Parts: sequence; structure tokens; C-alpha cells
Amino acid sequence: MAEILVLVDHIDGTVRKTTLELLTLARRLGEPSAVFLGTGAAEATETLGRYGARKIYVVDVPEVESLLVTPAVDALVDIARSTDPAAILTPSHSDGRETAARVALRLESGLITDAVDVTQGEAGPVTEQSVFAATYQVTAHVTQGTPVITVKPNATAPEAAPTTPSVTKWDVALGPAQSGVKVLSRTPRERGDRPELTEADMVVSGGRGVNGGENFAVIERVADALGAAVGASRAAVDAGWYPHSHQVGQTGTQVSPQLYLAAGISGAIQHRAGMQTSKTIVAVNKDKEAPIFELADYGVVGDLFTVLPQLAEEIESRKG
Repeated sequence: MAEILVLVDHIDGTVRKTTLELLTLARRLGEPSAVFLGTGAAEATETLGRYGARKIYVVDVPEVESLLVTPAVDALVDIARSTDPAAILTPSHSDGRETAARVALRLESGLITDAVDVTQGEAGPVTEQSVFAATYQVTAHVTQGTPVITVKPNATAPEAAPTTPSVTKWDVALGPAQSGVKVLSRTPRERGDRPELTEADMVVSGGRGVNGGENFAVIERVADALGAAVGASRAAVDAGWYPHSHQVGQTGTQVSPQLYLAAGISGAIQHRAGMQTSKTIVAVNKDKEAPIFELADYGVVGDLFTVLPQLAEEIESRKG
């Protein structure tokens, strides 16, 4: 079977869920091979093998931590030219998309970004995407070179397929052009107990209808009862009610969870573009004419301050 390169997204060897999803999708297309950069490869090997990586290419160069995406680009291009893979998959976050674009340019290959599904077609990988602010769903495939595809988080549920991978150390020589921009310092972002917005299986978001930052407590209560991440509409973050890092929308974070609960959100196109690919959408809004109901799988016409506390109580009682 053809080799499929998967760029590993990790933190000091702890493999992130997005990579497990990519390995699961890669098995539809061929034999997954993980490309690991940085420190912690020994810790990551067991996890990568458990989710089907047949090979692991370890790129251990000192510059990895101090440079931006150039080491990943150089590594993927070098490995691809040597192995001739059937596809290259990267996570669809800012670094993943930039890496994919540079790789595709160097390989003179086609690029597909923000795929929400990948399957094997007669002519190679076929993707599904939401385009034009999620107004249309399209299928696409690359017609030239090695397909380079970025995949949105939660495109599929990770499925284990245990195997014992072979590990190959891959040397990449970085020239002076690659070190033109360096990372001088890093400050870890403070995290709570809630899951990351982009990786969460469930997201509970509040909008203009929350009517104040102090009222986001009701959104947080439902999110915590579900084990979900908290999101917010652009109107809510622009008003200063919730941090901009939690904004869901075309100009914020694009999410695709299994469950998206929108409370007090009208459903403007900017917000819809960031969550329309969610598997199940539930809306709570006082306005029965709100556009969000056109998109929702389930809708409740009512005051969120009445509906959400009852929902939280019901969830908490069932968990207890």
C-alpha cells in the first residue's frame, strides 16, 4: 500500500488528538507514516503505533524549537522526495496550513485546506470542504503531484489500530535562509480544566443574548457539566464579555465538534462559517426567526437563562 505522511502535532512528546485523527484518516488512503519533529519522540512512539503509524520519521535538529515552520517544511519535502507518498496530511491550524502551503509549493503539488473528511477515490484522496463562509459543501481532489491536505480537528473520531512502527532518524540540513526568523522566547498560555476549543468534542457558545460577561457563568456551567469547551460569538468578545481566544467564527476559531450548543446567538453568516460543520447543532434563542434555527438540528425557542440552568441540572443529576 502507498505511504501517507502525517505531520505529528505534539507538546514535548504528548501527541495531540488532531494527529490521532489524521492517522485514522490516513489508514483509509494507505499506510500511515508519522513525521515527528522536536523532543519527546520516545514518549510518542507508543501512541503513534497504537493509532496505526507503520513508520515514524524522527527529525531531531537543534533548531526545531527556535524556528517557526521551516524545519517541518524541509523535513516533509525531503522525506516526500525520497519516499513518493500518496498524500501528505497536516493539522488545519495556522502552523499546519502554512507548512502545507510551503510544502505544496516546493513539490509543485496541489493543496487542499480545511478538509472535514477524506476518503479514497479512483484517482486518489477525495476531500469534503465547506466553502464561501460555509454556504456550500464541495468535494475536491488534487490533479497534480502529491496531494497535500490540511484537515480540520474533529473531522473523524480517532480509532486505534495497534502496530509496532519502525523508527528512522531523518537528518535535515537547514541553511541560512531557514533561520531568518527565530523564536526568542515562549510564554505558556494559562489553561483551565476545560478542553481546547479546536479539539473539543463538545462546545457551548454564548452570544449577544448572554447580555454581559458576568452572565457567561451559565454558559460555563453547562459546558462543565458536559465536559465541553466554551465559545463565544464575535459580538460577545467585541463587547469584552469573553476573551477573543474563545471567538468562534470566520475571523475567529473554526470548530467542528460532535455537538455545538449555541445560546443567545442569532446565527450571522460570520459565526456560521466557524461552526457549520459541527455534527449536531443545538440552538437556544428567544427569537423564533433567528437564522441559527435554519442551521440547527434541534432548537429551543426560549430564554437561555431559563433553559440552560434546567439543562445543567438535568445533566448534573444524570451524572450524579
